[in-house]
Amino acid sequence: MKFFVEGTEYHYTITGEGEPLLLLHGFTGDGSTWDQLESSLKNDFQIIKIDLIGHGKTSSPEDVSKYTMDSVTNHIALFMDHLHIEQAHILGYSMGGRLALGFAIAYPHKVVSLMLESASPGLRTAEERKKRMESDRQLAKRIVSMGIEAFIDDWENIPLFETQKALATSVQQRIREQRLQNHPLGLSNSLLGMGTGRQSSYWAHLNQLHIPVLLICGEWDVKFCQIAKDMEHALPNAEKVVVKNAGHAIHVEKPSKFGTIIKEFLFYIR
Repeated sequence: MKFFVEGTEYHYTITGEGEPLLLLHGFTGDGSTWDQLESSLKNDFQIIKIDLIGHGKTSSPEDVSKYTMDSVTNHIALFMDHLHIEQAHILGYSMGGRLALGFAIAYPHKVVSLMLESASPGLRTAEERKKRMESDRQLAKRIVSMGIEAFIDDWENIPLFETQKALATSVQQRIREQRLQNHPLGLSNSLLGMGTGRQSSYWAHLNQLHIPVLLICGEWDVKFCQIAKDMEHALPNAEKVVVKNAGHAIHVEKPSKFGTIIKEFLFYIR
């Protein structure tokens, strides 16, 4: 299905019945990255998967301003209005986790609960953001100049995804094929508009979120487990789960365990 807003065409799917659960994928992903989780939850929840701007079958506009956190959170709010959904549970992974957090801060009345997988509230200082913004800018240039296949060759070999090399070859191939469906301009602009360097810091806003928040990290992803620990202390109503023998993309590396964690959390807060 398609949703049009401010000249951007978003692709989304809806399955199941029950309380709405909106799934937000990570950088280079799309809605299909949640397929296994969808299978385990669609009998109890209405599963809404959306391809974020610049990803999958959603538009990749040239205007970088359409990719900013403020713009995309507004798009999601309008998307929920389009579906006549007043409130939803929201689960976000990595970039999608930053977006989910930003949305909950901007539109707290629209969020029942928040689940953040390997996510961050952003960088704490202006100096850190400045350095990361320059790094993101350089990577954005490379994506466009080298093309999607060469970029994915590099991307799947960064240390963050080292643990995924233990996955079955068929699973790794499926992930690669999905990533190759992205448009280089869309990925480039996603970094320029909504990269970690471009994002404002949300650390000072965490104490304002009183909804239930689930923080999930893989034990081998030391950096993001530390971030989750710090977030747990700052959030009024948060629970942290560390998944054994997993890295950054827990829903890919340990799909069954991940599904159980999400299901138990959602059933517990009902």
